[in-house]
Amino acid sequence: MLKKKFENYIANNVVDHTIELPEVAKLYAEKHHLLPDDIAVEVNDIRYEVIELCNKETEEVIRTETAEFLNESMTYLKKNRDEFIFLESNSFELARIDAVALELDDVFETYTALFGLKVQKKFGPDFKQYLDEHLHGDGVKYSVSFSDADGLWDVNFALDYLEGFDEDLSLNKIVELIYSFVYNMIEALEDAQ
Repeated sequence: MLKKKFENYIANNVVDHTIELPEVAKLYAEKHHLLPDDIAVEVNDIRYEVIELCNKETEEVIRTETAEFLNESMTYLKKNRDEFIFLESNSFELARIDAVALELDDVFETYTALFGLKVQKKFGPDFKQYLDEHLHGDGVKYSVSFSDADGLWDVNFALDYLEGFDEDLSLNKIVELIYSFVYNMIEALEDAQ
């Protein structure tokens, strides 16, 4: 899953014998010897093509933001309960993530991440087991369902149960936590095969 995706990513993103990767992707590439010797790696933060603040009720875009906005803490969503944050990044492709939405769940009073995950339906039981084992705490931790129409898993999990989560972290750090968590999960699914 990851190896093939990674090879395609390298083929399309090397510029002047250099590729930019998030830290977790760099570690994966080194562990599996996926980078040719003549390619240098620059570790970078996730770069976003889309950062939108949207109305939770109507899903209409309230405004488009720049990367600077992601320096805000997660508590932004507590102060703006009628909004969610929608993010797209080419970097998500490596972790097989479609896009990410962040919001405060009004019912459970937890911060949640919602995203599409490009993993075959057959991995469902292993995927759910990973979530059970790696999200810590009491209460509803996640919901997942497979969309045959999209060929994606619709994932919604409570960030409060994610190791390292703190609402005072920047939104950028929160997305990095999500990215690392999902990347490690996909690697675990791949290794189990």
